[in-house]
Amino acid sequence: MRYRYATESDAAALAGLFAANHHDALTREQRAAQGFVQGSFGADTLRAMAAAGELLVADDGQGRIAGLLALSVAADMADPPAAVAGLLRAQADLLWRGRPLSEVPWLLYGPVVVGAAFRGRGVARGLFGRAVEAAAGRAEALVAFIEAGNAPSWRVHVDAFGMTPLGEYTVSGRTYQAVAAPV
Repeated sequence: MRYRYATESDAAALAGLFAANHHDALTREQRAAQGFVQGSFGADTLRAMAAAGELLVADDGQGRIAGLLALSVAADMADPPAAVAGLLRAQADLLWRGRPLSEVPWLLYGPVVVGAAFRGRGVARGLFGRAVEAAAGRAEALVAFIEAGNAPSWRVHVDAFGMTPLGEYTVSGRTYQAVAAPV
């Protein structure tokens, strides 16, 4: 598996991967088994994120994108999605190593998604490792949010990768857990 920054030409494949794993495209059973992503990430959005150097990808060396991970500065988003805006509002109440998150330089980790054919092969772990490397010198922590009920994401990020829970916040009746990892 090869880990690299996405290019603008990856946008269509990334959009397809994202759409196939979106909350609304999956059954309740699929969401419970594999987790899900949320938000609006079409080809144009992903192309712009790739151009800005905000997307990491795993490719199988044969032209197939196995996974993607966004790594961005949440505070710089012109129109952040509701869950990100909620995280930004809550950061004074979320503690990272005894300090309010609002006082810590951090990067938003996610969304992250791995294609069904590539699950169980270490792709998510490879993307996580690459994100930590890419954030060195730019941030003290990588911060993600996991929607309540997304147990597969919790198992990967908290149980397997060791991300630390920072606290909960709620947006429009949906509860999220902020988690972080050191850079």
